Amino acid sequence: MANLILIITATLTALIAGLFYAYSCSVNPGLGKLSDREYINAMNSINVAILNPVFFTSFMGTLILLPLSAYLNYTPEFNIRFILLLIAALVYAVGVFGVTMFGNVPLNDALANFNTTTASVKEMIDHRTIFEGPWNFLHTIRTIANIVSLVLVIVSCLCERK
Repeated sequence: MANLILIITATLTALIAGLFYAYSCSVNPGLGKLSDREYINAMNSINVAILNPVFFTSFMGTLILLPLSAYLNYTPEFNIRFILLLIAALVYAVGVFGVTMFGNVPLNDALANFNTTTASVKEMIDHRTIFEGPWNFLHTIRTIANIVSLVLVIVSCLCERK
């Protein structure tokens, strides 16, 4: 059972890492080329669209399954698989989930409350500037943290279970 949970954990961790990586390689550069109004409207549209069961299953599932996998692989003696999974769980919880919930989501909420219909050109420029740089920086942190978590999970899969 522990191995099956670990396989599911690795898969979900990889799916989220892939989402963030693909976003960094394609979506962010594409959005960056849009006008301010188009950028804000597109980000708002994406932020609504991503709130779906498929995303939540992988995003929250990883948050739950990483510590569960660590727990299922715990033994009283030194166990590298357990340690790797515990570190992966902590990195994901802080660097992915924490950064998303306390960094990206508040920025998304502020952007959603900005009215592009009534905003002046200067207000749109200012609002995009306040949003885009910090959001992309936080996204980079969570992408790197997710990749680190994924590598730790993969390495743990290669370690002998004790």
